[in-house]
Amino acid sequence: MPKGDRERRAPRQYVLAVESTEWLTPHLVRVVASGGTLDGFGGEGYTDAYVKLLFVDPALGLEPPYDLAALRATLPADRLPVVRTYTVRWVDRTRRRLAIDFVTHGDTGVAAVWAAGAAPGDRLVLSGPGGAYAPDPAAGWHLFAGDLSALPAIAAALETLPGHANGVAHVEVGAAADILDLKVPEQVAVNWLVNPDPADTGFLARAVDGGPWPAGPYGAGAVQVFAHGERESVKAVRQVLRDRGVPREAISISGYWARGRTEDVFQAEKREPVGRID
Repeated sequence: MPKGDRERRAPRQYVLAVESTEWLTPHLVRVVASGGTLDGFGGEGYTDAYVKLLFVDPALGLEPPYDLAALRATLPADRLPVVRTYTVRWVDRTRRRLAIDFVTHGDTGVAAVWAAGAAPGDRLVLSGPGGAYAPDPAAGWHLFAGDLSALPAIAAALETLPGHANGVAHVEVGAAADILDLKVPEQVAVNWLVNPDPADTGFLARAVDGGPWPAGPYGAGAVQVFAHGERESVKAVRQVLRDRGVPREAISISGYWARGRTEDVFQAEKREPVGRID
């Protein structure tokens, strides 16, 4: 492909500088970054807006924005930029700032380790955003289900609900210390679920099934669902939704990660039967 065509097709990259970090819980750190390149940052209207973060080995001496196609053609696979997907917690387009909440688990991973040690002035390079979901203010009842990885999108959605909204948010965490105070309408309940067994992939689904539900059947506009998080857990939630008769068009659902998999393996498996939610 000619270089000009390659550049036209490449997603736009935003080069930002870290402003601050804040530990929200023992396993969740917020990084706020800013930069003039955020002019034109999209994703308006989506509460699940996500970006691709690009991490490059400093020893390569590369300056962003990166020509990823050229790098793939010249670098060995183990020296290529590492790409990780994260939800934008909030974006202030006027002040050219955004926040991303990172789930951390000690010294494992790439993006989480970077976030845990990030300092003002550190560079953050990202592309995007993508997104597909926003709460429908006309929906009769809202259901949210997910774990800490889905919490940024769930929290962003809850903040945009109209005051008259009804529903429930089921949020699975590994410890009570990860519970946050969320802004929600009066008639939306937040059900924090401390799972003592991370291997129990049916834990969230059982809470969803046993929690509050409006009377069915669920016709158009009766229910809107946002269910995202660990892949096998989300599959179990999907079965509950089928059993409950929630129509597919009322559901936003996907796996954000898979236990025991790196993101590279997880993304590759999306094309295989094991990676399919629906």
